[in-house]
Amino acid sequence: MGRRQEHALVLRELPPAAWPAHLLAGSGLPGPRANLELAQAAADVAAPETIDALLGGDEEYLVLCGVIALGRLLAEDAPGAADRLRSYAADGRWRVREGVAMALQRLGDADPPRLFGLVRDWAGDPHPLVQRAAVAGLCEPRLLKDPKAAAEAVAACAAVTGAFAARPAATRRDEDVRALRKALGYCWSVAVAADRAAGLPVFERYAASADPDIAWIVRENRGKARMR
Repeated sequence: MGRRQEHALVLRELPPAAWPAHLLAGSGLPGPRANLELAQAAADVAAPETIDALLGGDEEYLVLCGVIALGRLLAEDAPGAADRLRSYAADGRWRVREGVAMALQRLGDADPPRLFGLVRDWAGDPHPLVQRAAVAGLCEPRLLKDPKAAAEAVAACAAVTGAFAARPAATRRDEDVRALRKALGYCWSVAVAADRAAGLPVFERYAASADPDIAWIVRENRGKARMR
């Protein structure tokens, strides 16, 4: 039995009122790395009302757990789960935003076509952090095992990169836009590595760009081991 399963067994035995203290005690925060196995276990077994309680507070780790759990509800086709998750994609806390990507990956594990449709929708959102969630959620190697999934990832990266290139220079140093640039600095390499023959020609179209931020994105991806 893995640690995630062990955490889930413990959580099942706890009354809902005891969850916040237990999760915070095992969160690993403050520290360099949050306990994601515990967060994933909480998302596996939390009842809907417990998810609401986790999301209703201010503790970043508890919100992270609740956001990942929204991915489970989304995979179960719970009403309103997609809209709730989308609202957290632009959260000011980076761990919460990472939780959104993990939540989307739960949907991808359960129902890839639904994830592809959601990613296409989010990639067209004007908010840079929603666009970031779209590519970060889909560009996960375990989700890109077949050519269709890889093609969807390349298309999402291309759509979001095009939107990034169209952003005025005056906005490029905004924190949210920089977070999007950082995501594009690795997501392309994941998408291309999943189907190099199909993905590399699309990626290489950006190689001659005079836009310094696009050049940075190309350079960052080329430096990833998976690209070499």
